[in-house]
Amino acid sequence: MPRNADELVELLDLERLDDNLFRGHQMPSVLPRVFGGQAAAQALVAANRTVDPSYAVHSLHSYFLQPGDTGAPTIFDVDNLRDGRSFATRRVVARQHGRPIYAMTANFQRAEEGFDHQEPMPEVIAPEDAIDARAAGRAADPGRDSPMDSEWDVVDFRYVGSSADGLLPEDGEQTARQRFWLRVSSALPDDPFWHVAAFTYLSDMTLMGAALAPHGVRVGSPETLIASLDHSVWFHRPFRADEWWLYDQVSPAAAGGRGLVLAKVYAQDGTLGATVAQEALLRRRTGPGSPA
Repeated sequence: MPRNADELVELLDLERLDDNLFRGHQMPSVLPRVFGGQAAAQALVAANRTVDPSYAVHSLHSYFLQPGDTGAPTIFDVDNLRDGRSFATRRVVARQHGRPIYAMTANFQRAEEGFDHQEPMPEVIAPEDAIDARAAGRAADPGRDSPMDSEWDVVDFRYVGSSADGLLPEDGEQTARQRFWLRVSSALPDDPFWHVAAFTYLSDMTLMGAALAPHGVRVGSPETLIASLDHSVWFHRPFRADEWWLYDQVSPAAAGGRGLVLAKVYAQDGTLGATVAQEALLRRRTGPGSPA
């Protein structure tokens, strides 16, 4: 996995094989499958490279179809669905070993003026005052020497709180909440697209903690099996992925072995930059015979 912004850009900088056909390479990883944020960000890069530079992505909608092989390259096949005066649409299928592992539809728009409003950013503690999630994990188990500790060097995490730990103010209408400050851990290029792509990579992190919060379970617990099923992002306004952004997450429902999380993304100045929605498989493990 990438350790810094330079390696993240290198990971996402796809090789062009032919018109609308690209290859994404892997970096060494101890993860059992390709990280979903990587598949999403690489697919977005593939789609973006087939549209005119006058367009910028405004939304993506995707499905995780099969676990990806961290030892094999991924082929991204882009289908041109529309090139209009204002909008362009692309469909991307990512394949490994001849089978689809991920599918995305991305929509792009030429810049224009229009109505402008947003929900205000909630009052939260500053990133510097929030909990360094990785440092807290190491402090809780100082004897551990896990390769996983270095898997997420590319991102800084600061935990604000969840509805399970009393660190967030009471909200009688939302019983499943979580907030994080995140950022890419080093400086990205100034090109706005790399911030969109890097954010897409990071956007698959932390979300399911909101759905688990009211059940007293944490992500990574051996009690649960979690796998992303689908992922959507709407980009409202530009922001830098290498500066702190608040991931304000709410889970309206969990049922049928699935959990849904909706999240707003705020820059530190209060600008609402994006909205994210993800549904994931949430299964409680009951023993060796539990479904996988």
